[in-house]
Amino acid sequence: MAANPQRVDVHHHMFPTPYLARERDRLMARLGVNPAPLLAWTPARSVEEMDKHGIATAIASISTPGIWFGDNRAACDLARECNEYAARMVQDHPGRFGFFAATPLPDPDGSLREIEYALDVLKADGVGLLTSYDDRWPGDPAFFPVFEELNRRRAVVFIHPTAPACCRNLTIGIPPAITEFLFDTTRAISSLLFNGVLSRCSDIRFIFCHCGGTMTVLAHRMADFGARQPEVAERLPNGVLYELKRLHFDIANATYAPNFAAIRALIPLSQMLFGSDYPFVPMEATTGGIPQLGLPVEQWRAIDRDNALRLLPRLRG
Repeated sequence: MAANPQRVDVHHHMFPTPYLARERDRLMARLGVNPAPLLAWTPARSVEEMDKHGIATAIASISTPGIWFGDNRAACDLARECNEYAARMVQDHPGRFGFFAATPLPDPDGSLREIEYALDVLKADGVGLLTSYDDRWPGDPAFFPVFEELNRRRAVVFIHPTAPACCRNLTIGIPPAITEFLFDTTRAISSLLFNGVLSRCSDIRFIFCHCGGTMTVLAHRMADFGARQPEVAERLPNGVLYELKRLHFDIANATYAPNFAAIRALIPLSQMLFGSDYPFVPMEATTGGIPQLGLPVEQWRAIDRDNALRLLPRLRG
């Protein structure tokens, strides 16, 4: 085990037995990645890797393609099974895991029921969503009741990228994880921003992945557009950049000087979190780049642990 593990990994995936039993083939077909690390996943393997890389606690979540495939009832059932699996995993490995609850969006009613059960009964650390659902993005007015409830609860909401149906095979030979995931993160943020969800639901603590994808490059373009459109400016009384700077971003797969410089130029250090994206990506893809960035120890401690503890105070004990 690494000496005195401190890191909190907010971007750490799980593959519950019920999930693989139902969705293994669809998962493999949709992602187009080497399936071996995913199919070999177990909580024990996660702990083994966490110990190697100084991770005290991982907050587990279901990754893309999520749990909804067109059947609301099936998605609700699968969300419940995955969340109960995650809650048992937390109990079986004290102190090593938390979880962001799976929700059956784009079914708002089913999502509200599962949010209540996951947060009140299972004691999830927050809620996990995807950047889009069947070519609908989170700022869609149909989803407002879900975000209003999450706002009422001051919930942590972890939003993981996916490839929207419109763009999964857009460029032949390029897997969606290389480009589309990063663009869809930007689409999701734009959707929440320009539809007024970020300003109306200001008590939600959002986490986005991979240093915000392409959002850092487009942030000032968004700000300029927002300032010149009266109907947008009305929904964003504090401006675009104010809302973007309140979001949280993990550094999974992004500990490269250009990525890191871009996100640091936009948001305060207090909004940055450690994430690994395990088991899709080896943990060393992120941890190995950290020493090359040259940050002072106290700043890395904030990213590795302190910022996450502020969001997830349960972990302080």
